[in-house]
Amino acid sequence: MKKKIIGILLCIMMVVSLLTACGAKETGNTGKGKTVGVCMPTKDLQRWNQDGDNMKKELEKAGYKVDLQYANNEIATQVSQIENMITNGVDVLVIASIDGGSLGTVLADAKKKGIPVIAYDRLIMETDAVSYYATFDNYKVGQIQGEYIVKTLDLDNQDGPFNIELFAGSPDDNNARFFFGGAMDVLQPYIDSGKLNVVSGQTSFEEVATLNWSTETAQSRMENLITAYYSDGTPLHVVYSSNDSCAIGITNALVNAGFTKDNFPIITGQDCDIASVKNILAGLQSMSVFKDTRTLAAKVVEMVEAIMKGEEVPVNDTKTYDNGTGIIPTYLCDPVFADINNYKELLIDSGYYTEDQLK
Repeated sequence: MKKKIIGILLCIMMVVSLLTACGAKETGNTGKGKTVGVCMPTKDLQRWNQDGDNMKKELEKAGYKVDLQYANNEIATQVSQIENMITNGVDVLVIASIDGGSLGTVLADAKKKGIPVIAYDRLIMETDAVSYYATFDNYKVGQIQGEYIVKTLDLDNQDGPFNIELFAGSPDDNNARFFFGGAMDVLQPYIDSGKLNVVSGQTSFEEVATLNWSTETAQSRMENLITAYYSDGTPLHVVYSSNDSCAIGITNALVNAGFTKDNFPIITGQDCDIASVKNILAGLQSMSVFKDTRTLAAKVVEMVEAIMKGEEVPVNDTKTYDNGTGIIPTYLCDPVFADINNYKELLIDSGYYTEDQLK
């Protein structure tokens, strides 16, 4: 009888063990014992802090250990951080590069050791070590900015001319050309017809790029443009800015030069940084493209999970993003614009910011 009871107890223990294992599998806790290295470019821009925090939170929720590093916008620091992650045996690397063309050597080591690499928001160039790319639809970001200018000025019904200046992003960021290309594909026909007039004549990407997306660099260039072309009272109707850090510099220069709400130009942006949203509420910036980093972080976690399980990784673009060694399978999230009319619904009601943060 005693042997029979022991046998029954052993059977029960085996069943409980199996149920526990199945339960763990169903909750998707594939991250147990696995480490994800997350490399962000800098803490100087609000958006990268949010990206890093959101990704760390989501990955840890899925059971992964996370090595999150910020490189202070120094290429050598980011290379060193990635080297250390590889040495420490991370299972996956998620990298938002400072310079998309500077990581080939270190990532060759990652590939040699079988570590998959997900390029995060910025495509890493000239290396076959990149497995996947996760970003927002960067061309669409520029289109949204251009379309906002067209609609706000009612260019299809107004003769103009309206004076405009252009500020693109950093030349070492592959995304910057997609943003600028999307915007210019919308705006160029109106420039060609004379409805939009670039008073400075500076229209090529190389002429209008802003190294490191620097607020200070953008402010300095805007100050020079005001002095050279607008100090005589020539009106400035629009400043196309690829992102918020540039928009802040542009706004600072305009305010310092005496521009007021009565003659302030339309200014575009991207990222919905708190300082820029406050400027939108104050009438000093017109819009910013909202890229919900929670959405992108959640998608990267899905991609990491699929890699770890050996399943098909979710992508929705296999044609657009060539890093110089071939097309990188990509997942594109959709951006939308925020302005004075819809910021509350997009940014506060969704829980992205609190009302206190925007006071």
